[in-house]
Amino acid sequence: MFLLLRDLRRARRDAALPRGPRGALQLRHVDAGSCNGCEHELGAASGPAYDLSRFGISITASPRHADVLLVTGPVTGGMRVALERAYEAMSEPRLVAALGDCALGCGPFRRSPEAAGRLEDVLPVDVRIAGCPPSPDAIAAGLIPLLDRRAGAG
Repeated sequence: MFLLLRDLRRARRDAALPRGPRGALQLRHVDAGSCNGCEHELGAASGPAYDLSRFGISITASPRHADVLLVTGPVTGGMRVALERAYEAMSEPRLVAALGDCALGCGPFRRSPEAAGRLEDVLPVDVRIAGCPPSPDAIAAGLIPLLDRRAGAG
């Protein structure tokens, strides 16, 4: 295996082929109280048909390993503290992405007494991906530019 990888690297260098993705982006997903529609589309975006991993974007289990906090759903009173703790656990530079109309404060739950407001009222939001739910294409289109932004920061 090692010899195969070494030969592949040499062949790429000799042919001056592009070296692959610009970098990687680790997402920590937090469901702050959604109906699971956005989670379904995020699962589709991560699946074999759309395959976010081909761009170097993957989902991590820990906020300590994440570059982006990806939030779905309206921020409920019960999830506000957990969301703030996840944000504080991330290292700098950290980004926040609001996925779906509920996280943006304009979804069907915006007037719910349990909603603590828009994600933007709780955390600084860098990326807004609209839709109820947003399509896998919209999710990819919203996240891929973060690769360049992340590369510029580091």
